[in-house]
Order: sequence, then structure tokens, then C-alpha cells
Amino acid sequence: MLKLTPAERSELRSEAHALNPVVMIGADGLTPTVLKEIDSSLKSHGLIKVRVFGDDREARVGMYETICDKLSAFPIQHIGKLLIIYRPKPEAGAERTVTSGRGMREVTIVKPSASGTKRPSVTKVMVKGNERVTAGGSIKRAKPRQKSAKKSSLGKK
Repeated sequence: MLKLTPAERSELRSEAHALNPVVMIGADGLTPTVLKEIDSSLKSHGLIKVRVFGDDREARVGMYETICDKLSAFPIQHIGKLLIIYRPKPEAGAERTVTSGRGMREVTIVKPSASGTKRPSVTKVMVKGNERVTAGGSIKRAKPRQKSAKKSSLGKK
């Protein structure tokens, strides 16, 4: 199992206080499917709570250690039937999926100087999913805005 400093563990415990359990381990125990679900939850959240249904404390401690070993996660806290587990989220560039124009993204715009002798101007802007950056460096809406037939007919009275 990996270790954290007591101050880091304390801060993570305080963050986990408001969380609800995202994975429940039932009577079948720690199956590969449950491990896969815990892994995906750690990828998306970083800090999660797992609830274990079962009265055997030794089995819960064994599951806790197994989860942390197999998934390279940090054990934060084990209170009763709740396990708190932490793994840092992967870097944004490390696992990048191509999305087709959804959400906000940061774009760097580099414009050369007018005279060509000075440094180019570099600006970082947030672009919405339905916007694009033109060759000149300005931001334009990629698709025309949908117009409601109902609203356009009301305005022609």
C-alpha cells in the first residue's frame, strides 16, 4: 500500500466527509467487475467512498488492502463499513479523448505583429463547444443558431 503524510490524509478525510458512497460491495465480495467500477470512479473523482455490506471486519480490511494494492491507490480511512480511497487523477493530456465540439476548451491564439519585427501576441481564451477559432485568430460560432418557427411566426404580426 502507498503512504501519504498525516497532513495530506487529514485534508483528504475532511474532503471525503461530504461525499456519498459511489461503489457498493455486496455479498459476492470484491469481484473483477467491482474492481473495474472502483477504478473508473477513481479516474473520474480521485477521492471516493466505498460501502461494504458485510459484518466480517477482517474481510473488509482484506478488501481495503486488495483495492489499494491492485489499483495503486492510497488508503485514507476505514470507518465501520465505509472505505475512503484516494488516487490522484490522471493528467489531462495523458489520457485525452477526442470529443466532437462539446464543453469548454482552452485555445492558444498566436497573432504575428503588424510590422513583423516584434514578438507575436499570445493569448489564451476559453472556447465553447459550438465556437471555432478562425485563421485570423477571431472566435466565431461554428453553427448558426437554431431559430424557432414558433417565435419567428409570432414576431411577424
